[in-house]
Formats: sequence, C-alpha cells, structure tokens
Amino acid sequence: MYRLSGATVMEKPRLLITGASGFLGPYLCRAASQKYHVFGISHKNRIPVENIQSVSADLCNEGSLVKIFNQVKPEAVIHAAAMAMPNQCQDSPSQSQKINVSTSLSIAAICRDRALPMVFISTDLVFDGKKGNYSETDPVSPVSLYGEQKVRAESGILDRLPDALICRMPLMFGDACGCGQSFIQPMVRAFRNSEVLNLFTDEFRTPVSGACAAKGVLLALEKNAGIMHLGGKERISRYDFGVRLAETGDFNKHLIVPKRQKEIKFSAPRPADVSLDSAKAFALGYAPADIRTALSCLDCLSRQHTKNQSSKDR
Repeated sequence: MYRLSGATVMEKPRLLITGASGFLGPYLCRAASQKYHVFGISHKNRIPVENIQSVSADLCNEGSLVKIFNQVKPEAVIHAAAMAMPNQCQDSPSQSQKINVSTSLSIAAICRDRALPMVFISTDLVFDGKKGNYSETDPVSPVSLYGEQKVRAESGILDRLPDALICRMPLMFGDACGCGQSFIQPMVRAFRNSEVLNLFTDEFRTPVSGACAAKGVLLALEKNAGIMHLGGKERISRYDFGVRLAETGDFNKHLIVPKRQKEIKFSAPRPADVSLDSAKAFALGYAPADIRTALSCLDCLSRQHTKNQSSKDR
C-alpha cells in the first residue's frame, strides 16, 4: 500500500508533495528541497529528484493516506496529483472524478483535522474562456469535465479547510523530468520527425515554465496567499507559441499549420481564452521569465541535445 525510502531525515520542516513523479511534481520537489525536508508521493513511478524521501502510495485509498500522514507527520502539504488531460477526463469521468475530486477532498479533511496548511494545484480551465485575462475574483464557469472537477475540488476543499491555498496554473512547459510531460514534448517530437503540427490561432493562454511555476507555488505557501493565479506575463496563441518554440529549437516552423478551434474536434470542449491576470502573484515577488528566455533554458531544445537525439534516431 505504501512505503518510505530515500534520503536521511534532516531538521527541516516536513513538506508532503503529491503527484511528485508527474510534470510539475519534480520541479516542486527540487525547489522545495532547499528549504524543506520533502516527502514526494508517487503511485508507481520513480521520482527523479535527489535529496528527497520517496513515498509509494495509491492516493485513492483513504486508509493508505492516513497511514502516510501518521508516519510522515508533515507540517504542510502540496496536492499536485491529478488526472490532468482534459480529453482523458472527459472519456473517463468516474476515474477522473475519484482522482481529481474525491482524493482532493480526503486530503483536505486530513489537513483540517491536523491543522496543516494545504496548497491545491488547480487550473486556468476553471474559466469559460469568453473574455480572458481572468483574475482571482472572476466567477468560475468551466466548459470541460476536467475544469468542472477542479471547480468541485476547489469548492469542497475550501468548505473543509477555509484557509487552504489554491494555485490556478496556466499551460506549463519544460523538460520532462518525471513520467509526466508538458505540452511541448509532442511538439518537439513532431518537429524532429518532420511532421505537420496543427496549432490554433484562436486559443490563448499565459504559459509558464515548470521551474517558475514551482517557485510560484512555494511562494503561495510562504505568503499564505489564498487563491492565486500563476500565469506567465505573455498572452499567446498556441500557434504563436509553436513558432517561438521552432525558432528557439532551430526547427522548421513551416511544419506548423494554422487552425481554428472549430476545425478540429476533441472529446473535451476547449475554451478560447483562459489567459490569467497574475498581478497578485507578481506583487508578492512571482517573476516568470518571458517565453523566449524560458524556452532557451530547456535541455530538450539545446542544439547539442537535438544532435544527440538525431544520432539515436538513426
């Protein structure tokens, strides 16, 4: 059901991070390990971060959750685990409800009973995308099941734990450090394989790197920030992001084909503009780099990496 393994316990505050082997999780673990003794939970996958203690557990098993809290005795919790692919959630409503809502509420109840601060990782997809530039005070109105589940989780968590911290994340990108990928990994593979990329000109987000997002989440915990948006500083379409990705990675941007949302059907409805107003976070010290700068720092886009990968593909 669960086991603990890894680093020697040190005299730091104990921080429990769920979803530690996903995309954001390793970034969170790495950033937090400087200040906290980190316990990262993963169901089956290895957590590729040094100086943390790994916890293997099925979060959907409430008994296992309680045992973990009893053994770890955390002083704070970041709940990042989720089924986060909107199409997958739409196609698997029962499974995604259990992971995205029921488990989140169970963790909130445990934190309430133990008077623990909790950060919940939510999404920009709690909004309907009709106006963009959403602030924390704008009403939520999701169009996909995934967005609905995150709204239910936010509401249920705050009912149980009014002081819980909600971090609404934008589209995130970066190197794939764990078993989870960001949205750029399929794009990079397509470029390297000379495959066409259909990207929307009428879908807008405020993307941010995983490394910066992790710093923002820890800032929210430090500042006890309530609900906080952690978007990047640039509102950009999927198409224009793809062009910047191609230019940074020295890929053929002519492989990108501009499309409109109505031209391609997905299981989950897609909002047009869920760009986030993150002024609250900026005022507290959250400082994401511009997209070009953030992309230029990624290992997966370095020319040497591309050269080595091409050699392997041959």
